[in-house]
Amino acid sequence: MKENPKAQKKPLKVILDSNALFTPLQFKIDIFEELKTLLNRRFEPVLLSPVRQELERLSKESSPQMRKNAAFALKLVEKCKVVVIDETGTDNVDDAITKVASRGRCAVFTNDRQLRKKLRDINVPVIYVRQKSRLTIDGRP
Repeated sequence: MKENPKAQKKPLKVILDSNALFTPLQFKIDIFEELKTLLNRRFEPVLLSPVRQELERLSKESSPQMRKNAAFALKLVEKCKVVVIDETGTDNVDDAITKVASRGRCAVFTNDRQLRKKLRDINVPVIYVRQKSRLTIDGRP
């Protein structure tokens, strides 16, 4: 008996914050492999346009080390689906992530404590680095 293709779940969208893209450099973790293992389902890494702009700005206007890290992060962006969003009404990148995640039923990968708390308060699943060696998730995707 063939499986109904519609019965397969759509890939889970995982919005990546800029600091998530620094994880491979900081903790030597392959974030895409770890996400695959953690979620145990198909997923689609998503990068919002304000995050990409933040990385581009950091790659030009920061300390030499941060410029190098941002350039590395921008290479990882190539594995993500970049979603262009209208930034009117959002003061910063965290607000944009919160807004899109709450509407789009996505998980968010971030190591930013304040953003994690804000997302958990509105029941958005949050993925983050635990014990500097693995990813974990708070909430149900």
